Amino acid sequence: MQRRSWITLSLAAAAAALLLGWAFRPRPVEVEVAAARLGPFETTVDEDGRTRLRDRFVVASPLAGQLQRITLREGDSVQAGQVLATLQPALSPLLGARDRAQLQAALAAAQAALQAARHQAQAAQARLAQAELALRRSADLAGQGFVSASQLDNEALAAAQARAEHEAARSAEDTARFQWEQARAALQAAQQIEAGEPFAVRAPVSGRVLKVHQASEATVALGTPLLELGDTRRLEVLAELLTTDALQVHPGSPVRIEGWGGPVPLQAQVRLVEPGGFTKVSALGVEEQRVNVLMDLTSPPAQWAALGDGYRVGVRIITGQQARVLTVPVGALFPLPADHGGAAAGWGVFVLDGGHARLHTVALRGRNAQQAWLGEGVQAGQSVIIYPPEAVRDGARVSPRNSP
Repeated sequence: MQRRSWITLSLAAAAAALLLGWAFRPRPVEVEVAAARLGPFETTVDEDGRTRLRDRFVVASPLAGQLQRITLREGDSVQAGQVLATLQPALSPLLGARDRAQLQAALAAAQAALQAARHQAQAAQARLAQAELALRRSADLAGQGFVSASQLDNEALAAAQARAEHEAARSAEDTARFQWEQARAALQAAQQIEAGEPFAVRAPVSGRVLKVHQASEATVALGTPLLELGDTRRLEVLAELLTTDALQVHPGSPVRIEGWGGPVPLQAQVRLVEPGGFTKVSALGVEEQRVNVLMDLTSPPAQWAALGDGYRVGVRIITGQQARVLTVPVGALFPLPADHGGAAAGWGVFVLDGGHARLHTVALRGRNAQQAWLGEGVQAGQSVIIYPPEAVRDGARVSPRNSP
């Protein structure tokens, strides 16, 4: 009987030891995994941007007088030549010498601006003709195999840019001509009209009212801003890039506009990287050197008709593209500890191998916000651990939460 009790106690002690060993044994670390894949890869510069009008016009009072109440409001559409405001001139028929000199000076300045705008339009016309001629020659040579496709694309881009510059110059000439006519009419009205005859202030261009500076009836001086106009169909995107990022961006670089509120990303193209930078203090209080980069929307206007002036957008400028390379989620990548000499040891990832994490040293070729491009160290189809916890070490037991 005593022998049987000892056997029972021994078996119970062994079972308890086994139970305690099972309860306190190291459990696999739960991790998230994803598969290394072959596919396209892009290097990008990501930044917040905003839309702005390419041209905006401030309509000012051409005369000193009594302004009638302006009925237009922000967002109203106007046509070129439409009456925006009415002034009751405060000048007498016998014009004072000072007022006459001011109006004559304004007319002379408008005449000079018109002449300069004409010269700029002529120069833009010459550049457009030269660009179109170069494009036609390159197209003929490309058909014979003497010109590469990239050079032909550059000639087409140069012609498109010259065409846009010519249109902008023509618009500036029209605006300058209208301002000259307005100044001339103001001088003639001040000289010829009788006191109390109203004077109409007209829109220089077609567009929409952006801001009404003086809506109520009031006495205004010569040159007082009345309204601000702009054409919301001529938008551009402005992004303030770090100067180190801007060095990777060039005119013609493709751009995707994301996070703007629409159903699909918009396509755009870099038009200009401004040559001068500026200092800006970040939200963390760090001084940064940044530079303005201007982009033109190339998607059909119907897709971005809801955008207006000063809207926030997400800008993704594509600086490099690869058709088929090995990529992993960027969260799987981590820097390896430096060696005893202080030199960087490179980059590593943990690969899932039969329930264990295996450390692989990888060659990093590039990365963006979502993906990392690897040259070696991982094979396509292998599962890598994303954002590995501190408990994960080489050879550690792991349990994937999800399937790649």
